[in-house]
Amino acid sequence: MTAAAAAATGTGPRRPRLGHALAGRLAAAEYTRWVAQLRSLAPADWERPTACPAWDVHAMACHVLGMAEFAASPLEQARQFLAARRAGGFFLDALTGLQVAKHRHRSPAEIVERLAATGPRAARGRARMPRLVRQVRLREQPVDDTGASTEDWTLGFLTDVILTRDPWLHRSDIAAATGRAMTLTAGHDGVLVADVAAEWAQRHGQPCALVLTGPAGGRWQWGAGGPGYELDAIEFCRVVSGRGAGEGLLATRVPF
Repeated sequence: MTAAAAAATGTGPRRPRLGHALAGRLAAAEYTRWVAQLRSLAPADWERPTACPAWDVHAMACHVLGMAEFAASPLEQARQFLAARRAGGFFLDALTGLQVAKHRHRSPAEIVERLAATGPRAARGRARMPRLVRQVRLREQPVDDTGASTEDWTLGFLTDVILTRDPWLHRSDIAAATGRAMTLTAGHDGVLVADVAAEWAQRHGQPCALVLTGPAGGRWQWGAGGPGYELDAIEFCRVVSGRGAGEGLLATRVPF
């Protein structure tokens, strides 16, 4: 059985569907888009609440900066992991909470400039991770924000997929919070959405048709005789991430 087949049948850790080189290009582009989005915000936008109840836009940007630092430096990864373990409780909450706390005192301008400097280093660090290291198994990773459902991933799934999906989803959070349009293209966002759609279909394993509208959208058919869904591409990702309620197969969660 191949590694991909093992992941699909639940007998192995989840692995990235995207090629490593493509994942690296998507990561670099996403950090660039984040900086551009933050630079477009008005001062009042930084105080607006987001879909994450504990975070305003400023706190969300602190988290994204902290996670970029995590990806940019093995030493910083170790520091953050150790600090989160010491904090106790749900690990993901502890990790992101520490990232926000580290940068919360910084001004918006300082956060933007730090992310502009850190993003390229984070993308390079992720791209340079050796293939053997990317195969390391990470046990009991959360499928959703509650941690109620877990699964095993490869380290490559975390670095090539999740660490790009996470800022991408938060970019949509900030667009929703501020009422400012999210920059979308088929060549970047469309690739990310298509990967989410394919993983969603594999997770529920049922025949269905999916039509996603907008610049990042597309059309897919899996099997025959199943239900059909049509909605905006960004709305679809927000629903399957847990940002919104989904009925039927749209209740299937995909980690971001």
